[in-house]
Amino acid sequence: MPKRITLCLGLLILLLFAFTHAQQASNDLTVATLPTSRLNESWWAERHNTIVDYVRKHPDIQLLFMGASIIQNFEKSNPPDQDFLPIWKQFYEPRRALNLGFSGDTTANLLWRLNHGEIDHLSPRVAIVMIGNNNTGHAHQTAEQTEAGIDTVIATLSQRLPQTRLLILGILPTGFSPEKTAADQAVNSYLAKRFPPRIGKPDASGKNTVADGDPRVTFLDIGSTFKDASGAINTSLFYDPRQPHPSPALHPDTRGQRMMAEAIELTLAKLMYDKPRTTAPAATVAPATATPQPDRHP
Repeated sequence: MPKRITLCLGLLILLLFAFTHAQQASNDLTVATLPTSRLNESWWAERHNTIVDYVRKHPDIQLLFMGASIIQNFEKSNPPDQDFLPIWKQFYEPRRALNLGFSGDTTANLLWRLNHGEIDHLSPRVAIVMIGNNNTGHAHQTAEQTEAGIDTVIATLSQRLPQTRLLILGILPTGFSPEKTAADQAVNSYLAKRFPPRIGKPDASGKNTVADGDPRVTFLDIGSTFKDASGAINTSLFYDPRQPHPSPALHPDTRGQRMMAEAIELTLAKLMYDKPRTTAPAATVAPATATPQPDRHP
């Protein structure tokens, strides 16, 4: 009997240790906030160095578009499914834009790049940020960790680019697990509350209310662009399911990427003090620098 009790106590202690370790891991925000490079990947290091060199020679950049592979994809010109470069040339190239999308990046990777030359000596009018899909995806991070990572990106940009307006885009819907979908929705809800529309509904006196928070930061959730009338993801707007080796919907195809640009356009034009390049309705508010690499993650 004593041996059985000892064995049970040992198993209980082991389970308790494992549970505590798992809790600590899920609460460790540094996985998303500690700047981390991917210099061990040759294409990533080469792309980073090329961008840093380009920035030194072109300090007049007026628009930054940063994120992961959905943003890097704008450099592709592979019809019919991945013909994105014409979209870039229509919406962003005339605004002296720079593509800072790196396939597979998490918030930690983006933070490292921001602190190592990719925005040095720049003062763009607007910086667009779409990041977080890989945090809740291949990095298996929680919504709270992803939120902390995005908050750190915003804080870094606000400090490094004090004259720049920030347009933060919500995480797009994907066709992966319900768990990832729930985490992404939680992140988007958090950002919508943290950065509400500046002009709110009228108060009791009939005057429009003005939200608190940093007036330089705008959050835009364009996820509805990729959903059907029932609220389900419209997989026909993503090229992944049509690849020779199909995978869940993740990257918008040519039509989806254009719809994304159109959904952003009216908000972007206002922030740029520019004329819109499309007449598409706004979404609900709540020059190539290196050879594109094969898709890895969003």
